[in-house]
Amino acid sequence: MKKAILIGPFTQILPLNKLPLRGALKDEQLEVINQGGIVVSGGKITAIGAYEELKKGNHELEVIKGSQVCIPGLIDAHTHICFGGTRANDYAMRNSGKSYLQIAKAGGGIWDTVTQTRMASKKQLIDGIIHRSNRHLKNGVTTLEVKSGYGLSVDQELKMLRAIKEANSQVKQDLISTCLAAHMVPKDWNNSAEAYLLEISESLFPTLKAEGLTQRIDAFIEDSAFSGLEIAPYFKAAKKQGFDITVHADQFTPGGSEIAVHYKAISADHLEVSSQKEIDLLAQSKTIAVALPGASIGLGCDFTPVRKLLDAGAIVAIASDHNPGSAPMGDLLTQACILGAFQKLSNAEVLAGITFRAAAALKLKDRGILEIGHKADFVSYPTNNYQEITYQQGQLKPNGVWKNGTLVNPS
Repeated sequence: MKKAILIGPFTQILPLNKLPLRGALKDEQLEVINQGGIVVSGGKITAIGAYEELKKGNHELEVIKGSQVCIPGLIDAHTHICFGGTRANDYAMRNSGKSYLQIAKAGGGIWDTVTQTRMASKKQLIDGIIHRSNRHLKNGVTTLEVKSGYGLSVDQELKMLRAIKEANSQVKQDLISTCLAAHMVPKDWNNSAEAYLLEISESLFPTLKAEGLTQRIDAFIEDSAFSGLEIAPYFKAAKKQGFDITVHADQFTPGGSEIAVHYKAISADHLEVSSQKEIDLLAQSKTIAVALPGASIGLGCDFTPVRKLLDAGAIVAIASDHNPGSAPMGDLLTQACILGAFQKLSNAEVLAGITFRAAAALKLKDRGILEIGHKADFVSYPTNNYQEITYQQGQLKPNGVWKNGTLVNPS
């Protein structure tokens, strides 16, 4: 039987395992293990603590040289990295002062990506997912969620979700798939929004279950997408068939978060225009608020009111929203650090938002902290002070990424 491996010594290890799931955090709450080590066996953590003490055990050694700070692997709980084509022209038009409606009329917007994604083969989609996943891996992301939603028909949504499933077997991270067939009413659909959602729930949902393509159903609640009344039968059908619910909410107009809470959604994502009413509602619920600073940066709009959400007692995760339209950057740590500067978030709040609180937004209880029995997913940075990670706003790149206890630095 293969021996357990002791990895270290790390100058500092931040386990993040003694922090509460909800509410505000102070940096004084962070536990720091100095000159620490992590013992790994079978892909899981079997011990964590002072390196010299752990060395007394019968372990193989994976020796770390130089100053390094270790934190849990980053978790990106909201991405759209399965797509075809580009929306660079949208970005240029938006920065030149064109409105969303003007861009859409000029052939841009979500429908442009739908058209390009439909034209792409499944292999092209898989190759794109792998390429973007490797980008995330270089930035320390060891788990990331990936949505469909640029197919907008039964066959095309299946193509996307099958591509995500196949890509998952070819990348070094875990990809968590989500069905976002309710992204918008497709322009080539010649019936009502309700009829489209009925078609999806009756014709797509059973195949998702049969092929194990996803456990998660998402919907965009917005004036340009679906109303609360339109989405109600869809969410009821999803819950009846055992799917978890998540919601694109309060991005341009409020109301989506109330629907998310009503249907006991795992998360409500975006929330840029959430008022105190929505903040209080989320804080009093188990629905996790997911801030997407990449969309705010890409669109040039306000950030999610994370400070108010945390102070009210909400559970807040931070994700990249990596997509070809509104959030093309796709750098989770950089975006989280920028959000932290604007929303006055502690280091503890930023790190929690992209680790164990993000894991909760995906219903993953086996990662996001460094603790015995959890996945051995962790990242090291070439520094002797963990504060440098946020201080350098994503420009301090990992020099070590471990997935299931194996060093998986991408080439």
